Parts: sequence; structure tokens; C-alpha cells
Amino acid sequence: MNFVPYAIPVFLLMIVLELGWGLLKGNNTYRLNDSINSLSMGLLSTVTKFVFLNIGALVFAKISQEYAIWSFDPNSLGHWLLAILLYDFLYYWFHRISHERQFFWGSHVVHHQSEDYNLSTALRQTSTSFATTWVFYIPCFFLGMPITMFVSIASAHLIYQFWVHTQHIPKLGIFEWFMVSPSNHRVHHAQNADYIDKNYGGLLIVWDRLFGTFKAEEENQPAIYGIRVPLQSWNPIWANLHIFVGMLRDIWFTNRWADKFRVLWSKTGWHPDDMVERFPEQKSDLQQFEKYNPQHSNRVNGAIILQYLLLTVLHFWSAGQSAAISSTLMWAVVLAQVGILIVIGAVLDGKAYARSLEYARLLALSAMLWIGYSANLISSAWLSWGFGYLFASGVLTWVCISQTVRYFSLHKPQ
Repeated sequence: MNFVPYAIPVFLLMIVLELGWGLLKGNNTYRLNDSINSLSMGLLSTVTKFVFLNIGALVFAKISQEYAIWSFDPNSLGHWLLAILLYDFLYYWFHRISHERQFFWGSHVVHHQSEDYNLSTALRQTSTSFATTWVFYIPCFFLGMPITMFVSIASAHLIYQFWVHTQHIPKLGIFEWFMVSPSNHRVHHAQNADYIDKNYGGLLIVWDRLFGTFKAEEENQPAIYGIRVPLQSWNPIWANLHIFVGMLRDIWFTNRWADKFRVLWSKTGWHPDDMVERFPEQKSDLQQFEKYNPQHSNRVNGAIILQYLLLTVLHFWSAGQSAAISSTLMWAVVLAQVGILIVIGAVLDGKAYARSLEYARLLALSAMLWIGYSANLISSAWLSWGFGYLFASGVLTWVCISQTVRYFSLHKPQ
């Protein structure tokens, strides 16, 4: 059973409560642009699951049916505990390799791009996990773990990790020795030299203690969140692809053939020597660290919030109606969601092309709806609802784009 859909309302409520608590205590850990971007990443990751075939599920089913050497008993408490231990162990190595190897970091980096640390960061998920994550859990199915048991454990494991993404909970004493906690996970998300690439555990922190990757949070060393080479963009597509684009660039331009192959399996951050000279990376100065924080008027911020609320309604409505509506309308809904996430990112970045992107989105969706209606694939009622959404969404985007965007600082590296 997948518990995540049932947990989403609780997640959203806890985000609101954490925001309120921070404001009450004078320690607000949220910024609108960063939080919207984190939520956009989570929304985009669920949309991509509709678009891309779940390769892992096919492989898992094949292995379970033909190659399993043992069998977990779902009616045995002992087998459940063993399965949880196995999953958490494999998660540790998946997580560690996702930091230490460039190809896997390209997918996982999304979760670490936020320069804030709050419960919305937990929802900041990659859209490319279909290509990388499933490989690490193949042993579960060689050992005969039923898919229902696997999904239940995986979803509960993910839900557990939500609450540790907060700055408001201090160290928890002896709990810190065995379990992943807010304190030791803050270390994991930090880019400080002493903290980086530590504390990979998902449920149990004992794996880090056993394999030498544990680091305790230090009071005299506050965590600086984010990635060493800052993204400096709210574009959700670029956030998901920028590491892979950099790898392809290195493969194409580097002169040595050995380096072209090495790029794929290199350690995170490695580049061929000639690429270091040609495309130098500028890391953040942690002694004078400033967050990427373009400023906007209150009217723009308000319109962005309303646009995102409208998008959220569309997303959950489409998820609930997926079995009842035509594939044409579903693809239109997917395009609407991905398109507006890109437009919102462009608005937050203050990009001039946001207007052109929105025009293209509205025209493409209008054409899809009309063609679907003309071909009797979409009813007149759905057509009306579709154009109603486009009108409301278009008005909100116009409000955003028509306002003067005030930049105090883009924090570009000097």
C-alpha cells in the first residue's frame, strides 16, 4: 500500500504550522520564492510519473516472478522487520552513491538545491528518479520481497523523512545515536566543508556510524544550506537537468577520449582538465554567503500564490479524475501543469521571456482543447472548464508579468 497520498494533507498542514511557529518565535525559515520552487519540484515529480513508464516496476516484477531465491512472508512480523532493515540498508548506499557519483548526483541534486531548510524542502523531489533509483533496490526482489510489502515500506520510509527537514527541533539525546533526526539531517543538507557528504541514513543513522560517514551537528558551526555551485535559478526544468547538461557538454568538448567515458562514472564535481579551464565553476563564498533572492512587489507575490493555489487544485483534481477523463484531456492537464511551473519559475527569476512562454502555453492548450473537442474526445463541459482555467491562469500570469520586477540583488558570483 502506498501511504504517501494519504500523508500529503498532513504534510501541507505541518508546513503551515511550521511557518506559523517560525513567525511567532521570530525565527521564520521560509521564503516565498524558495518554498514555491520546492513545492514545484514535488509537483513536477508526480507529473513525470504519469509521463514516463516505471521501468523499475517492470524489472521488479520480472525478477520476482522468475529469479527470486527466497520469499518474504507478509504475515510474519519478523519478516517485516527484516524487510525494513534491508530496505534502509540499500537506501543508505543509494543515497551515498547519489552524492558521490556524478551521474546519480545529477538526479538527486534537486533535493539539495534549496538554500533554506524547512518542511517544504522535504517535498523537493527529483523528476528523473525513474532512470536511477530503482537499480539499488533490485536485491529486495531477488530475495522475494512482495511488491506490496516493498511499496508499503518505501512509502512509510519516505514519510518518516519528512519531519526531519526542520530547524525548529533541537538534538534529541540518545535518539540521535540510532535514528535519523532533524539535527543529523541538517548536517546532511549543509554545504559546510566539515558537514558535506555526511549522514546518508534514511531511517537508521547507525549505517553512517558503521561506514564512517557520520557527523554530529556542532553548535559553533551553523549549517549553510544549498549546493557548492549555486543554481541561481527558479526554473524547475533546469534544476532537474543542469548536472546532466554539464556532463554532456564535457563529453562533447573534452579532447581526450578517456575523459569522455570517465565523465559518466566520475566522482561528483570532477571535470576533465581542459573543461575546468574552458568552463570554470564558481563556488559560493561560504564566509560571505548570500542566498539567491530576487525581489518582487507584493502584488506579484500575491498573484504567484494564487496561481500556485489554482495549479494545486488542477493537480489534485486531475489525479482524482485520471480514470474518468480522456487521454487527450489528461495530456492537456500535464502540459498545463508543466508549462505554468516553468512560467512561475521565469517570473520568480525576473526573466523577460516569461511573457512569451505564457503566450505559447495558452495557445498550445487552447489548440489541444479545441482539437480534442472537435474530434469528440473532450465534452463541451470539459471544454468550458478548460477554457475557464486558462482564463483565470492567464489573468494571474498577466498580473505577474505586467508589474515591474524589483531586483535588489541577483547574487551573481563575482
